[in-house]
Amino acid sequence: MKKIEVDKIYNLNCVEGMKLIPDRKIDLVVTDPPFAIDFKAKKANYNRTASRVMSGYNEIHAKDYYNFTFDWMSQVFRILKESGSMYVFSGWNNLGDILRSIDDVGFTVINHIIWKYQFGVVTKKKFVTSHYHCLYVCKNDKERKFFPFARYDKDSHNEEGRSLHYKDKEDVWEIKREYWTGDEKTPTKLPAELIKKILQYSSEKKDVILDPFLGSGQVAVVSKSMGRRFLGFEIVSQYYKFAKKRLDKNLYRIKSD
Repeated sequence: MKKIEVDKIYNLNCVEGMKLIPDRKIDLVVTDPPFAIDFKAKKANYNRTASRVMSGYNEIHAKDYYNFTFDWMSQVFRILKESGSMYVFSGWNNLGDILRSIDDVGFTVINHIIWKYQFGVVTKKKFVTSHYHCLYVCKNDKERKFFPFARYDKDSHNEEGRSLHYKDKEDVWEIKREYWTGDEKTPTKLPAELIKKILQYSSEKKDVILDPFLGSGQVAVVSKSMGRRFLGFEIVSQYYKFAKKRLDKNLYRIKSD
């Protein structure tokens, strides 16, 4: 393969795939990097039916995670436009390597967003983890796109007279996880509402949105529905085929056979 085309997704290692993209071609990256690759088992976490959850990723060894992250982030930095930015999600266990890589690659951190969701795993000897980290970073802070009133205008208020656009731009986002009961699914996925919010604030129609770790295809599917162009890589064949089916048929959810 010598050329990567926009509005397509590829069953490729993202580092190898991004090497085929010319410098400064991507407007926005939204991604939830995996812990690892080549996981064979199926998970039944959070009351999911194991037969409906596709095989996913194994955990990368802790000693390898920084190098893994630095490699893919270096390619993202190269292919991002000067006006481009990236939102990268991380659990707390990988956060140190994510932050270190962001600094070492040369990104500028704009916000450290906390995504608060509606449940966590019950614990006995520590506090419940019910949030995810999202690092909003850019290549050039003077050039980056941001549309502060894309969702609420400056004068919009709720019934109590509080500013809606201020509340929406706070750095703690309370957005529920999605339940796809009875549908095909991957073990993890970002809610459409979360992706939509990012796209509204940091992109405009016709922008190219990249997800290097496409998974179920959420970023590409939502980007397409909002008039953005999309591009994605997914190394797990089963995930890739699932994402491609959703994009080709313009389906958000697919009933399990």
